[in-house]
Amino acid sequence: MSQDRFSGVLAPVVTPFKTDHSPDSERFVEHCRWIVSQGASLAVFGTNSEANSLSVNEKMQLLDNLIAAGIDPKKLMPGTGSCAITDSIVLTKKAVQSGCTGVLMLPPFYYKGVSDEGLFDFYSSVIEEVDDPNLNIYLYHIPPISQIPLSLTLIENLAQKYPNNIAGIKDSSGDWNQTQAFNDLEIENFSVFCGSESFLLQNMQAGGAGCISATANVNPAAIFKLYERWQDADAEQSQEELNKIRSIFQSYPMIPALKAATAFYRNDDQWLRVRPPLTQLTSKQYSDLKSKLSTAQFEMPDI
Repeated sequence: MSQDRFSGVLAPVVTPFKTDHSPDSERFVEHCRWIVSQGASLAVFGTNSEANSLSVNEKMQLLDNLIAAGIDPKKLMPGTGSCAITDSIVLTKKAVQSGCTGVLMLPPFYYKGVSDEGLFDFYSSVIEEVDDPNLNIYLYHIPPISQIPLSLTLIENLAQKYPNNIAGIKDSSGDWNQTQAFNDLEIENFSVFCGSESFLLQNMQAGGAGCISATANVNPAAIFKLYERWQDADAEQSQEELNKIRSIFQSYPMIPALKAATAFYRNDDQWLRVRPPLTQLTSKQYSDLKSKLSTAQFEMPDI
């Protein structure tokens, strides 16, 4: 039998870099500890982690660093999807052997217009090669960036053949109707995560499992509170408050904005650094972001 399915709030953890642009494992571990202390889990090596700017070896080393530092692997859903099947297999094996509860798997995204048959063969190859009953794959649907949508038919076919391994999906389409369609799939024990807390209340009401959201890097406690209390009378108000903070960050390039906020609240400018080809916020953008967050009375508590 596979492990229990994930639910809750997960952060695609931003990756700090040193002056030579190598990953800063000490700051990474510290930030992960803080996120977990606020109630969220860790979708390390996600889009907002600059995962596709990290090598396989860098990801495996960071995973080792986290677990050696005492982070519970049951809190971890590493991103293991790569364009190369071999890279996905290596990373996925590493995650499963490390005791991670699940993996978040992008489709191979370089070639466009690929068929469902080709995508099925990709995921099937990873599952067959990893060959572990504890493998839980959360498919990653992010067509605005990957340009490779995951069809309902593809998901149903994968779940039918690999019911113990296809555990759920993260929908970062930005389209609630798409998230609803994933929730409507008649697949047993299939967890649907929205890709933004802006849809969290709707997703919980539709039977979803939670959210995997960029802003869980900076606002995890408030997002987790709504996840826990989505049936409370003030849930709509809580959702509106989350939306206000989300909209501030969405008005800037998301990854450098998250790092800028982390740098500000940690009083640590080393967090501003991104790995090329990304660039950090301009001085004006940074100042504007601080001003907007201050006006919104936003804090990163206990940091």
